[in-house]
Amino acid sequence: MKYIFVTGGVVSSLGKGLAAASIGALLEHRGHKVMIQKFDPYLNVDPGTMSPYQHGEVYVLDDGAETDLDLGHYERFTSSNLSKLNSLSSGQVFETVIRNEREGKYLGKTVQYIPHVTDEIQKRLFDVTKANPDVEILITEIGGTVGDIEGTLFLEALRQFALEVGRENVCFIHVTLLPLIRAAGEIKTKPTQQSVAKLREIGIQPDIIICRTEHDLDEDNRRKIAMFCNVEKKNVVAFRDVENTIYQCPLDLRRDKIDRLVVDRLGMTDSPTPDLSDWEDFVDRIVNPVNSVDIAVVGKYIELQDAYKSIYESLTHAGAAHRTRVNVIRVDAEAVQEHGAAKVIGKVDGILIPGGFGDRGVEGKILTAQHARENNIPFFGICLGMQIATIEFARNVCGIAGANSTEFDKDCSEPVICLQEEQKGIRDMGASMRLGLQTSILYPDTKASEIYQGAAEIKERHRHRYEFNSDYLDRIQEAGLVISSVSANEGLVEIIELPQHPYFVAAQFHPEFLSKPNYPHPLFYSFVGACLVSKEA
Repeated sequence: MKYIFVTGGVVSSLGKGLAAASIGALLEHRGHKVMIQKFDPYLNVDPGTMSPYQHGEVYVLDDGAETDLDLGHYERFTSSNLSKLNSLSSGQVFETVIRNEREGKYLGKTVQYIPHVTDEIQKRLFDVTKANPDVEILITEIGGTVGDIEGTLFLEALRQFALEVGRENVCFIHVTLLPLIRAAGEIKTKPTQQSVAKLREIGIQPDIIICRTEHDLDEDNRRKIAMFCNVEKKNVVAFRDVENTIYQCPLDLRRDKIDRLVVDRLGMTDSPTPDLSDWEDFVDRIVNPVNSVDIAVVGKYIELQDAYKSIYESLTHAGAAHRTRVNVIRVDAEAVQEHGAAKVIGKVDGILIPGGFGDRGVEGKILTAQHARENNIPFFGICLGMQIATIEFARNVCGIAGANSTEFDKDCSEPVICLQEEQKGIRDMGASMRLGLQTSILYPDTKASEIYQGAAEIKERHRHRYEFNSDYLDRIQEAGLVISSVSANEGLVEIIELPQHPYFVAAQFHPEFLSKPNYPHPLFYSFVGACLVSKEA
């Protein structure tokens, strides 16, 4: 196996994840089997207990691993199907080292950062290699920036690993910032030089430098960076701000032939030129749409772009498939609660309520679901959005005035949404929800069955603690709400719908985690299609 390590310098949020994903996409289009993973230096075991304000969305894998949102980019940009092996944090490393020490696995030795911690980091690389014998190239993104105290051990581990597997099998790529000083009208290369110098102090010489820049990279600056950073001039690559969509990133990096530079560095001389026609067609459908729809996304973290990242991307995928621009109208659920749905949401072609936790803004979301139901606006609820739709229907159609979730009111009189028995008494919040890919049964002659083209079963990724309370099943169904899917093993409600509504579908799982650029998730595809029909009507 060949290895690519992507590090970053100067500032965070440079787009290392998109760079890694874009390189993966280009190499895959060359015909190589690629896998991407993320090493994060933070001490949390995983992002599962972290606030979206701290870390954006939590991206869930098939095996239930709660991971960084960059793994969403990795899976969307490539055909990779990742697992818990593809996400490593300092918290996981230290947890394992301490457990090994307590179990006597170090045979009485003094446990130290080097070699015990760095060996554990390297072990993850070897574990992924062993578990994926068909993968040709493993790309690993290192979170944070060079110089951070938290990331030093990871970089030291990579230095050792390169010696272990042979430097000819490793490509180090460093992503750095080229700031434009507008007062002087100049792009400055010094931050890049300093960042690479810091990396070289650790013993890592980057093979390729990716320069994040608002503008193009002229030959003088390219030559200066090459000289002071000890790389070939052709290996200084510009990564420009893209104009319309992140899916233009692979095409931008292709301008400097980064995929050719990588395969040359790794000795893969027989690698063919990539055929990017399918990717270019997808980007063209985003950039040059025929139609447009306005969809309101009503949530509690709405001001933070990354909190609902996969949902926004899934809407983009579905929009491209319909050759339609999806204009996302971000709506704060608390504003709806205070001022009413009609006033705050306004005229839109569809409404989506995403997942979330906690009671803030819940009543605003309930008002939103009622607004969509009563005004025949296409509605799509995801996870908490499904629970919200259930509560609203129980209150306003079934006449169950006290309908609520025990998540929001532990002592509510009518818990139509409640904690399942196996969840009661759980004290550890991390990795203890209903997580990962699970099988559900689809009932025939339902909207959901139509959306999934008559499939008898579906497999979807979950992340939640609370469920539809089966004690209310008969009352709610008698009032007209249709249960169109239940989990195969437990019989838990998975999809609800209103057959007399133009489009009112809500799912307990997270379909956004399985949507890809040229393969939009069926629920998102059908929802955007319904929004188009609604707009035309």
